[in-house]
Amino acid sequence: MNKKIFIPLIIIGVLLIGGIVYLALTLNQQRQANKEMQELAELDKKEMENEYQQFANQYSEMKSQINNDSIVAQLTAEQERTQRLLAELKSVKSNDAREIARLKRELATVRAVLRSYVIEIDSLNRLNQNLTAENTRVKGQYEEATRQIEGLNTEKASLSEKVAIASQLDAISINLAGKNKRGKNTDDASKCKLLQLNFSLAKNVTATSGVKNIYVRITSPTGGILGGAGSFAYENRTLQCTMKKTVEYGGQETAVVMYWTVSQALVSGTYGVSIFADGNMIGSKSFTFK
Repeated sequence: MNKKIFIPLIIIGVLLIGGIVYLALTLNQQRQANKEMQELAELDKKEMENEYQQFANQYSEMKSQINNDSIVAQLTAEQERTQRLLAELKSVKSNDAREIARLKRELATVRAVLRSYVIEIDSLNRLNQNLTAENTRVKGQYEEATRQIEGLNTEKASLSEKVAIASQLDAISINLAGKNKRGKNTDDASKCKLLQLNFSLAKNVTATSGVKNIYVRITSPTGGILGGAGSFAYENRTLQCTMKKTVEYGGQETAVVMYWTVSQALVSGTYGVSIFADGNMIGSKSFTFK
């Protein structure tokens, strides 16, 4: 064979082999990322189911503590609504992002309503010392229910501890914006040089005040994680994060702004934002770039 033809053929063969190896590695990384996201979605759905069930159980417990027919009727209605939402959640697949997001918003509403009843009933209990013995019984029932919740490590031992469930932070008004090289907003993925995330920690007078470590994961349309900010612990595992920030929280609504510098061109499609604090996912939302 002519040497001038043989050498280019060798080069082409090497390039083809290299391309095949690169494609195989890329597909393997994408499958791993998709597997991790599916596992996270299953964990998130399981945690939501546990919270719905726990809230439904707490309505039963609270009804046993009072003799006010009007409040009992209200608690019964909220309990039935919680059980209905739990049934909807159990029938939804973990990869149905739209329904999961809707039921997560409903869960935040259920938590807020429960919080108001916890505070009201605790106030009534303090005025009526005759409920002490009943509270002890409820405490025992609550501890038994908590031990049966798979994957949850916290113990809720009394009516006062139930307030801790209602004290979880909530991220609201979540917005992700792309910025071009002039600092102007753009929804063109190829022109994004910076991602700006804005949200607020909702007002919560029952939440513990102080320094809060906020972690954010942004998933690309291919299922990969936009990384660069290290890792954090969640559900007995370590997850990579896109951004992190320390925030001083005092129980009032607190605005948070975070930035991520684009190191390589983004692809068009839907990006998922998940926000974590205090070991909980406190908010999530999807955004589309063209």
